[in-house]
Amino acid sequence: MNPKILLGDEAVAQGALDAGLSCAYSYPGTPASEIMEFLIKASHQNKSIKALWCVNEKVAYEEALGVSFAGKRALVSMKHVGLNVAADPFLNSALTGANGGLVVVVADDPSMHSSQNEQDSRYFADFAQIICFEPSNHQEAYEMTREAFDVSERFEIPVMLRMVTRLSHSRSKVILQSPRSENALKFGKAEDWTLLPVNARRRFKILVEKQKDFIKFSEESKHNFLLLKNNSSLGIIASGIAYNYVRENYTEEKPIPSLLKISTYPLPESLISKLFQHVDTILVVEEGYPYIEKKVRGLLGIPQKRINGKLTGHLPLTGELSPDVVRKALNMEPLEGMKISDFKLSPRPPQLCQGCPHADTYRALNKALETYPGAIVFSDIGCYTLGAFPPYRAIDTCVCMGASVGMAKGGVEAGIYPSLAVIGDSTFAHSGLTPLLDASKSNTDMTVIILDNSTVAMTGGQPTFASGEELLRMIEGLGVKKEHIRVIEPLPKNLEKNAKIIKEEIEYRGLSVIVAMRECIQEARKKRGR
Repeated sequence: MNPKILLGDEAVAQGALDAGLSCAYSYPGTPASEIMEFLIKASHQNKSIKALWCVNEKVAYEEALGVSFAGKRALVSMKHVGLNVAADPFLNSALTGANGGLVVVVADDPSMHSSQNEQDSRYFADFAQIICFEPSNHQEAYEMTREAFDVSERFEIPVMLRMVTRLSHSRSKVILQSPRSENALKFGKAEDWTLLPVNARRRFKILVEKQKDFIKFSEESKHNFLLLKNNSSLGIIASGIAYNYVRENYTEEKPIPSLLKISTYPLPESLISKLFQHVDTILVVEEGYPYIEKKVRGLLGIPQKRINGKLTGHLPLTGELSPDVVRKALNMEPLEGMKISDFKLSPRPPQLCQGCPHADTYRALNKALETYPGAIVFSDIGCYTLGAFPPYRAIDTCVCMGASVGMAKGGVEAGIYPSLAVIGDSTFAHSGLTPLLDASKSNTDMTVIILDNSTVAMTGGQPTFASGEELLRMIEGLGVKKEHIRVIEPLPKNLEKNAKIIKEEIEYRGLSVIVAMRECIQEARKKRGR
């Protein structure tokens, strides 16, 4: 087949399609969103494939698990913090095992380009005791995805594929392979999938017994290879995209030292041992946490061997790696670059779009709170989090999806007045329903403002699960009193009226919900363009 120029995320999606994918599920989250975007387009051309956005990552994982139990191949994709939401079914599925191939693609975000932490999903794979692939380039992303389905069915476990931002969002040539046919329906044993204690104990024992097979698989994987050179002074262990950063610093004039590339986990113990026996010093180069470095220190326990990496300060513990950063760890002189003096760039902090409805909501909120010096506004995950910046400075917190409502309730119980929560329509559907139900049950003295712009705006305008009249019915169904479910239209001309409504609901000593209802300005422009 002809080569294609693909994003790293698209290479994963194409790999899944060519592996005989039946169903795919996801919740939007950068840097993973493009996987599902690509699969949705493919599903429009091939009606036998289902590719769907879900209300959250936990639901997405559970739907994919259901497909696997039916014997068909399923992919579930998410960003790294999304795996926190899906952790319950993810960890338990390692015990139930997979029937049809089940692949979970997790895109980590070193340097936190659009995330609230830098967590390393390899730890989740290790925690669940499953196999994990970590591609170093686009071709590997494609090939490993295809292979992951086979490995899932071979060992009857879910398999993780770990991506990172630079790989997800860069483009390269990918050589495709012949596509495979979809699996037929094939059911397994219900007692394997019913995690009553008697079954769970048996299944956990089986998982533990498989670990030696996983290590053997990793040691024989073509994606893990050891290159031994005559010079025994330095050996390098490099994983995933960091392998490229190492290779970029070596040329024909400066040949590469002994090198172990790791892209399949669990760690290939015998290959690591061979490298240690051959060299005096090891440099571990990996994107994310010092996962390999910590494991190697504990695995070998050889004090006379020097292991350099993030824990020794040779590489930074935070942020992304780069060829230049790795070059410094290799004791190489920095490459010459162009020096530009007296050229100052103006700061360009992220900001809400011109005409954004959230801006008008924040103006009304700030006006309403002018006489409440003790007010705390708990916010959530979305583009409205930019309300923390000038000129609004309207929010005080941002932790994780859906946390605003629960934190506002906790704030009330700690004595805060007024305590408010700001949450988007998609985030509300994702994780805000349950804490609002909790607040409704006790009629907590707090005000929740739901910013309904009819889309998942921050990640590219994906469909939302709670908007308009449907959203209002959901809120009422959770037990919020109808007379304290208010709707405002965030427009400059409505500033005074909207501020008055917000203040009225603050004064009500119980739970109230205000829905600021106006379409995202960017999505409205797209519709006009179409």
